[in-house]
Amino acid sequence: MTHDWSGGLTSISDLDRTDVLKLFKLVDNCIKGKYEKIGLGRVIGLLFFEPSTRTRLSFEVAAHKIGAYPLVVHDPSTLSISKGESMEDTLRILGNYCDILILRHKDPKTIRKAIRYAGVPVINAGSGSVEHPTQSLIDIYTVYKFRGNPDGLTFGIMGDLKHSRAVHSLIMLLTKFDNVKLKLISPKGLELDEPFRKSIESEIVLEEISDIRSIISELDVLYIVRLQKERFKENYEKYISSYSISPEILKKCKEDLLILAPLPRTWELPPSIDSLPQAKYFQQASFGVPVRMAILISILRAL
Repeated sequence: MTHDWSGGLTSISDLDRTDVLKLFKLVDNCIKGKYEKIGLGRVIGLLFFEPSTRTRLSFEVAAHKIGAYPLVVHDPSTLSISKGESMEDTLRILGNYCDILILRHKDPKTIRKAIRYAGVPVINAGSGSVEHPTQSLIDIYTVYKFRGNPDGLTFGIMGDLKHSRAVHSLIMLLTKFDNVKLKLISPKGLELDEPFRKSIESEIVLEEISDIRSIISELDVLYIVRLQKERFKENYEKYISSYSISPEILKKCKEDLLILAPLPRTWELPPSIDSLPQAKYFQQASFGVPVRMAILISILRAL
């Protein structure tokens, strides 16, 4: 069953393989300039309760490119929530003002509230450490552009797997493809959370690795995420510089390895990697605009 875009996109589990590949064809057209100004007269609301560079700005640009007007809440502290207004009422009001609501919040329950109260299609632009569906579509679109469908590829995902919403959505998306192998590389204590791991281990071949050097030559894609220190309830400082990639480690990698990262980066992905032909994370970030254009177009077509 194909996805009903009229409700927006709140979880990568909403999409099946056919939905994803169809969306990618639309992304291709957006890159080529073959898209309709379907957003004329439409308002796209952006409500971000956490910092963002790539997601918020690329959605703003995407809205402009399809002819829509982005209504951006730059500082949530200026909302009447600071006066005691409930989140439910805030979502109702914003739903009255826009045709699509794009929401980022540290509490995953807020996305569910938006679905219930906004009255317009909702796009999940990041919900705590749980999900980031539009980022995972950018991730796999990058693979699609450079290597084709991810069927049969071996992915290494390295870093703070426990707290990264981008990692959770990426793995959920990879389960929709065939014969994908997954190598999980993380310091002890930052492993993929056990409930999530159990929920997907029957759908994808995965292996936990302690040292990336032992499997770097096997990887087709290396996906690196930073330490998500803003998600920590415990002491995060003990993990600083606990993992990283380097030109030396990459000497044994495949020539066509793709090194990806959702960004921002800190010490885990040094600038010394940037000039390597395998480094694709800035091209990956550039795909944020056409991927999000395609999502907005798909939703507006369905309204």
